[in-house]
Amino acid sequence: MADGRIYVGNLPPDVQERDIEDLFFKYGKIRDIELKNNRGTIPFAFVRFEDPRDAEDAVYGRNGYGFGDCKLRVEYPRSSSKFSSPMGGGPRGRFGPPSRRSEFRVIVTGLPPTGSWQDLKDHMREAGDVCFADVQRDGEGVVEFLRREDMEYALRRLDRTEFRSHQGETAYIRVHEERGSSWGRSRSRSSSVLLSGMFQSAACRHGNLNFQTCALANFSF
Repeated sequence: MADGRIYVGNLPPDVQERDIEDLFFKYGKIRDIELKNNRGTIPFAFVRFEDPRDAEDAVYGRNGYGFGDCKLRVEYPRSSSKFSSPMGGGPRGRFGPPSRRSEFRVIVTGLPPTGSWQDLKDHMREAGDVCFADVQRDGEGVVEFLRREDMEYALRRLDRTEFRSHQGETAYIRVHEERGSSWGRSRSRSSSVLLSGMFQSAACRHGNLNFQTCALANFSF
């Protein structure tokens, strides 16, 4: 995987180089394509990406993909034994998002139930280079960009756009700038409120707070 090179097998007999480019261009900048289409054999190809992490996404997104009457086999070349799993296991795990992180982050809401992190990454690529994407079950996602200007473009141009999942489900999404991210923090805020109320109730029982404060504390619970 270190050199960004992947193997593409089970190609149809009439495949051409531009067909392979069409299959993989959305995952990142392609450095070169080497197509092997000898008579009497099943065609295969090697695709090399500028960024090895784009190769990782391509393995995940295209292995098992239906192309005409063929089911593509996309994996790392045999020489890359560490990452040669035909399922595209890579260092992040088959179902995990890419591992790069950035401070240029937006929150996306309104995603359809079938929307995946890969769908979200594909949708947000219009704004620029996406280095991280993830989706929660409640239809909320997070996207991180390599550059601030890409994040700002996403906020201006991708808010209220139509999003389509890999299963064809569509929804109009909202794109917000992250403001004190709610990811992983909502539970701690709720706990703080609960503990505050518990301390107020205890103070009321011991006569350390006035009647009005105690009435408000009891009403909130």
